[in-house]
Amino acid sequence: MPKFYARRRLGFLAAFTGLIASAGLLNGPAASAALPTPVSAATARTYLSSLTVATEDRTGYDRDLFPHWITQSGTCNTRETVLKRDGSNVVTDSSCAATRGTWYSPYDGATWSASSDVDIDHMVPLAEAWDSGADSWTTSRRQSFANDLTRPQLLAVTDNVNQSKGDQDPATWMPSRSAYRCTYVRAWVQVKYYYDLSVDSAEKSALQGYLANC
Repeated sequence: MPKFYARRRLGFLAAFTGLIASAGLLNGPAASAALPTPVSAATARTYLSSLTVATEDRTGYDRDLFPHWITQSGTCNTRETVLKRDGSNVVTDSSCAATRGTWYSPYDGATWSASSDVDIDHMVPLAEAWDSGADSWTTSRRQSFANDLTRPQLLAVTDNVNQSKGDQDPATWMPSRSAYRCTYVRAWVQVKYYYDLSVDSAEKSALQGYLANC
């Protein structure tokens, strides 16, 4: 093939590949969640080795003990802030409610165009935190945990997937998308380490197994 035509063909392929990538067909949906980047797998393994191993007892848990969806800025609460952060082309009204946008759920790979189809997941569930040491915290610290936008703790996901997760830890529940599991466990360990929360033996074993493959 003459060099001129070879260059034209390569140029066309490069442009076509760029077009596909920009459309999200190679690199995933454009509406990808913007979870704060978790620590590396190596750091997560180090963190995990230092966490206290303890049996869980959920006696006394009450979701209201974790004040959440507090005001973050202007009229926007935590849920609305995460919806705007994790979505694409999100439009909000004067009260900060999302009226339009697209949300990609990294747990199951679904994309939604209505905010009502999306929940904000606490990566480490509130009940799990209570079980792991938050029962001794002040209300102020529990509020900070439940509304933490700095650590990889809050994520917009498909509502029924979040509901199926409930308060389970990685020993009994993981995202169905295997491609996201490494991110998930790295985030889980980082949050537990930052807040000095314990792990139970089954949870630690599961985390070690997943991190070994990261």
